[in-house]
Amino acid sequence: MLGESEFLNSPPRKTVRFGGTVSETLKKYKQGDAADYNLLMTQLVDPEIKDDQIINWLQEFRASVTQLTKDFEYLVSKILKLPWLCRSVLVVEEYLAFLSNLVSAQTVYLRSCLNMIISNFVPARIIIQENGVDISDSEDEDVDLSRNFDICHRALQMIAKYVPSTPQFLMPILAEKFPYVNKSARTLECYVHNLLRITIYFPVLRLEILELVVEKLLKLDVNASRNDIEDAEETAADNGPSSCIEEGLFDMDEDEKTNLILLNSDVMAHPVAERLDILMCVLLAYIKDVCYVNGELMITRTKDLYRDLLVVFDKLVLPTHASCHVQFFMFYICSFKLGLAEAFLEHLWKMLQNPNNPAVMRQTAASYIGSFLARASYIPLATVKACLDLLVPWLHHYIDSQDAGTKGYCDVALHGSFYSACQAVFYIFIFHCKQLLDGNLKKGLTYLQNLNFERIVMCQLNPLKVCLPSVVNLFAAITRKYQLVFCYTIIERNNRQLIPIVRSGVGGDLVQVCTNPLDCFFPFDPYILKRSKKTFEGIYQVWEDLSFQDIQVSQKITKQDSAEDEEDDFLKGESLHSETFGIIPNSFESNVQSPNSMGSPVTFHCISSEQL
Repeated sequence: MLGESEFLNSPPRKTVRFGGTVSETLKKYKQGDAADYNLLMTQLVDPEIKDDQIINWLQEFRASVTQLTKDFEYLVSKILKLPWLCRSVLVVEEYLAFLSNLVSAQTVYLRSCLNMIISNFVPARIIIQENGVDISDSEDEDVDLSRNFDICHRALQMIAKYVPSTPQFLMPILAEKFPYVNKSARTLECYVHNLLRITIYFPVLRLEILELVVEKLLKLDVNASRNDIEDAEETAADNGPSSCIEEGLFDMDEDEKTNLILLNSDVMAHPVAERLDILMCVLLAYIKDVCYVNGELMITRTKDLYRDLLVVFDKLVLPTHASCHVQFFMFYICSFKLGLAEAFLEHLWKMLQNPNNPAVMRQTAASYIGSFLARASYIPLATVKACLDLLVPWLHHYIDSQDAGTKGYCDVALHGSFYSACQAVFYIFIFHCKQLLDGNLKKGLTYLQNLNFERIVMCQLNPLKVCLPSVVNLFAAITRKYQLVFCYTIIERNNRQLIPIVRSGVGGDLVQVCTNPLDCFFPFDPYILKRSKKTFEGIYQVWEDLSFQDIQVSQKITKQDSAEDEEDDFLKGESLHSETFGIIPNSFESNVQSPNSMGSPVTFHCISSEQL
């Protein structure tokens, strides 16, 4: 086989063709003689065109590239539609050489070339027609996707060498070409993987690409609520694989409906959750591949990626109400090094205590602090206590500031940040009470007594009235046993004062419900996507039910509360997740084992921190 330099300089191959040379044809066309030009266009779009013919054309076009001005935009568009990726190595090399010459001599075609390359970031589609009617729209399984994607990334890097401004033109195209969320999981998986791969050689685009990917993931996340996913899984388990095909907000492609079979236990029954699960696997694999090289954590690269992810978190995830899964990318990267987890907590803490931040953002920050400290098993007790030593004094200071004022009464609208911080403290205490008291019981009790929970629960702001009942009841039971504070008198008084809320039930009947006036959100509640959930094994703290006999709970705790010990999360059914509102590597085979996953792996290549 010819070497690359020898090949590029070799004369055109002799092929059977009609008409004159490309240079002559273009000159005649500009002079008004379009006969040869029309013949050229016909031959270019011939579906039976051979490799030798394509090579011959490309070499002539490359020699005449200075003539391909804006006047020949239509001709260039046909050249860019040539089926080059699936051809021989010789065709691919000649086509890449043509692209280099084209963007160098005629930068007006840069966007068109980038559009063509990005369009190949998803699997090719074939349409089978019968009597002029499309009867199938399936993915071509014979295409070597890994090879094609490698060539596309090579083409982008090559173009950037000739046009250094390529990255700034690329980002709008990446956003525009992002597949619709109702496309197959495989299509979305390929595109997201290729987007993230671009960040390796165009690091200047990493933040924007991460924002784009997370924005799309959030759109899926907020339209696949925890209840809907669990209901779909239960239905599939009861009725078999056929039940997984449901009509939802985003209908599945016909080919995905055909191929999605629940014989594989890792397949999600909910179609939107299935897409989200696969994409989360891709994102989490990318994070690991950037941060680790041969099993060793690259500190500088990890910190840089953490900063970018934190920007994305603040901009997109934090303002999104009640997302269930996407925020776990922060949970994951923080597990790599304790310093990252502490930096994340400090960031949330600053957001909570800053009075200039919107109240809803401060409340959300408190929810993240409580849920993160409760669920991250990689956070040591010393860090938990350090956070309590910040949160609890802040609550006492807040109480002090309200005692002499005119707003020292229970009102979520006025004191939302305070109540969210209280709930975070109660939540952290419930999860870590055993750790706090293990070893030296006397020392642990002294520490907890110094937190002075009694003053918090008995203040005029009355946090027990607005915090989640599940949290309040367990907090009351544990603190009662260890005589830290007696909450039941306040709970009974609050229950007597509770104003019932009535809503319309099934069939129009009026149903009395008890709801939590504080907008409760526990962002790191149990992760339920099957494939990506495996990433968090060993770093996620599952709720270990506290036996009510062991903690000698008073009979004042209701049967409804005590029955919740069967669930992994004692908050099951309590959180207000009925409605959600959103804004706005290893190989695939090793990270996403599914019948919809690509057959050929594409690896995120590890590079040095200097290259990043």
